[in-house]
Amino acid sequence: MSALEKSPETAGRAPLMTLGGVSQVFHTKAGPIRAVDNINLSVNPGEVLCLVGESGSGKTTAARMAAGLARPSSGEVAFDGTDIWALKRDDFTTFRRSVQYVHQDPYASLNPTRTIQQTITAPLLKHGVVKTKKAAVERATELLAKVDLTPPENYLSKYPHQLSGGQRQRVAVARALTLDPKLIIADESTSMLDVSIRISVLAMLGRLRDDLGVGFLFITHDLAIAKYFGWHGKTAVMYLGRIVEFGPTPKIINAPTHPYTRALIDAIPEPDPDLTKTKGRESLRSLEIPSLAHLPSGCTFHPRCPLFEDGLCDGAVPELVTIRSGQSAACHVVARDGVAALDDEARSDEPRA
Repeated sequence: MSALEKSPETAGRAPLMTLGGVSQVFHTKAGPIRAVDNINLSVNPGEVLCLVGESGSGKTTAARMAAGLARPSSGEVAFDGTDIWALKRDDFTTFRRSVQYVHQDPYASLNPTRTIQQTITAPLLKHGVVKTKKAAVERATELLAKVDLTPPENYLSKYPHQLSGGQRQRVAVARALTLDPKLIIADESTSMLDVSIRISVLAMLGRLRDDLGVGFLFITHDLAIAKYFGWHGKTAVMYLGRIVEFGPTPKIINAPTHPYTRALIDAIPEPDPDLTKTKGRESLRSLEIPSLAHLPSGCTFHPRCPLFEDGLCDGAVPELVTIRSGQSAACHVVARDGVAALDDEARSDEPRA
């Protein structure tokens, strides 16, 4: 059984990270931009939570608030049950050590003037994880081996420009591991890698999760990647700053209840033309994503939604409610009529003989 097929038991554990009613509003000349709107999420120790959505959905803004890189306009970010913005300076430093961020672009996230040895030993020495430079180099060697850069001695003296994209991202992960984090926030950390390299990096991250018990907040626009990496975890689907569907990843992938989630799944390329879905993106009323500066009234997905009902969907903002066991969605029509509404819509789009 591969590392990605195993998951630590998280039932009964207190959440490691919690976002409680968190919002982020940016004030611009065009007016306030609500990038994240009242979201509630939690990650347990050793658990994978995938945050999925199109570009501009608010995923990275939510991740930055979870990492303590941005303060929310409202709501609470709690780590080990404590509001991080109520922590004293030393405690906040401890929190920042416990939550590490792996950025999307491995070409920009590493300092080009530092060798790999300098990149990895710097946090070890700065935070007193080791006492001597010799011990720091030994630990750096161990970490490079842990992220499958072997033999590690071949990489210590190299600069980032001498490595491939996949190798750079492995160095970024090794740097994130220097402070023994409890949670890693991976923000589209494989999107810039070739497919074959992407799978090997995901396998490496899954092994680290299992071996070290590290939790992951995994940001991606690709539900196929969420399926591969977070199958035993949970998935939250974001659209224009709000969570529109949440539940165990297998349920989100195999039995989505929100029309936006279904559209994302329909957009996944199908290698066999004979199995290509007939619904796809053509089932949407529009392919245009509304501007955050001029959000539609009611459900923000209604201008694109195939289930749109005038006077219902454009009236009030839908709440995230339980649709079936363990799975919730924010959709007026599905909440009223159940999943049958989506199934009826799918049947109506099937080609007729």
